[in-house]
Amino acid sequence: MNLKEDIRPISYIKTHAADMLKYINDNKNPIIVTQNGEARGVLLDVESYQNMINALSLMKLI
Repeated sequence: MNLKEDIRPISYIKTHAADMLKYINDNKNPIIVTQNGEARGVLLDVESYQNMINALSLMKLI
């Protein structure tokens, strides 16, 4: 994770949404979304999200 590139304000995400989606799908790096200088969410590619859900489901079974 490159913090300089992987933390973006919500205003940047709004104006560059297509670029951000391409970035997360190409690099598999999540983007931390900030609002008023505070972390508010994470933008994650679908494959990574599905892998995380599968891992959590497996952990619940164990």
